[in-house]
Amino acid sequence: MRGNGGVASHDTFLLRIDPAVLEAVRRWAEEDLRSVNRQIEFLLREAALQTGRLDPHHREVVGREDERSHGRAKDSHDDGDMEGS
Repeated sequence: MRGNGGVASHDTFLLRIDPAVLEAVRRWAEEDLRSVNRQIEFLLREAALQTGRLDPHHREVVGREDERSHGRAKDSHDDGDMEGS
């Protein structure tokens, strides 16, 4: 769903997180060439898929960050057909 000048729609919410966990996620995100927000979403999506809580055919909402990082790093579940859509 794209309406805001190419920016995909996402829900926004406040997350309280242990500082040590946040620092670990920051380092991990940097290694994977993702933002912290994108890394958290990736981790939550992977956990939801692995536990059967998310339909494996669910198409990810692609936003501006994904377009900027095109070709730099891909999530392990990406099959390449969503890039640039």
